[in-house]
Amino acid sequence: MIVENLSLIPSPPQGVWYLGPIPIRAYALCIITGIIAAVWLSRRRYVARDGDPEVVMDATLVLVPAGIIGGRLYHVITDSDQYFCSDCNPMQVFNIASGGLGIWGAVTLGTLAVAVMMRVKKLPFAPLADAAAPGIILAQAIGRLGNWFNQELYGRPTSVPWGLEIYNRVDDAGKVAPMTGHSTGEVLAVVHPTFLYEMLWNLLICAVLLWVDRRFRMDRGRLFALYVVGYTLGRFWIELMRSDAATLILGLRVNTIVSAVVLLAGVVYLVVTRRRGEKDTGVTGDTSTV
Repeated sequence: MIVENLSLIPSPPQGVWYLGPIPIRAYALCIITGIIAAVWLSRRRYVARDGDPEVVMDATLVLVPAGIIGGRLYHVITDSDQYFCSDCNPMQVFNIASGGLGIWGAVTLGTLAVAVMMRVKKLPFAPLADAAAPGIILAQAIGRLGNWFNQELYGRPTSVPWGLEIYNRVDDAGKVAPMTGHSTGEVLAVVHPTFLYEMLWNLLICAVLLWVDRRFRMDRGRLFALYVVGYTLGRFWIELMRSDAATLILGLRVNTIVSAVVLLAGVVYLVVTRRRGEKDTGVTGDTSTV
């Protein structure tokens, strides 16, 4: 299939480079860049709330491994047929380099791990969560570029002018290798660039969170809840555009259902905490406002 429309978005010719025997993966570089950006922004915002910036660094050291474990668990559970079938190798569960991290599991386990850390430190969790919320979704936006390099998580075939070209990739032996190979120049399909849709949506939500936090008094984890609502709202409609293989429940993609449930939970939290009208306890646990 040859496409000559110059307005189409090309996929990168490859997503992995080799420094001798060492693979340099674009996806990993995007994730690392996102983490650095999130830490930088979260430190600034936590300090503005009179918090200790080193607490953010401690939280990062807890969040990253917990996020990787949680993301992998979610992927394995929701796509178990890839690892536990008659022709599958269950040991591939531990092969994270081959791809497969679910954002829901990463955020959930990462958040729980940091909450436990803050409890051990005898510091309130909500101010840190509110400070980190814009940085988290900024990191997610940057991380979505990794899906572009991997040619994964794209949408259905489309004829829109900004369609994404998916190339045939092969390894040095000429075998098909969609993630680790290099492009032959052959366009296999033109699809919706859902990675781009989600990246732009996440950047928009990041900007909204920063604006809302300046304009209104968002404490007690309310800004974090707003992040959850904003992200899941976008993820819900983006999931409806995807056509790749996924676990279905009642004919719906599992990520679509999870998005709806988490979205509802976030809205309920915002409504309940608004009615209570409690005061923020500050990062030190006293009654001062931040």
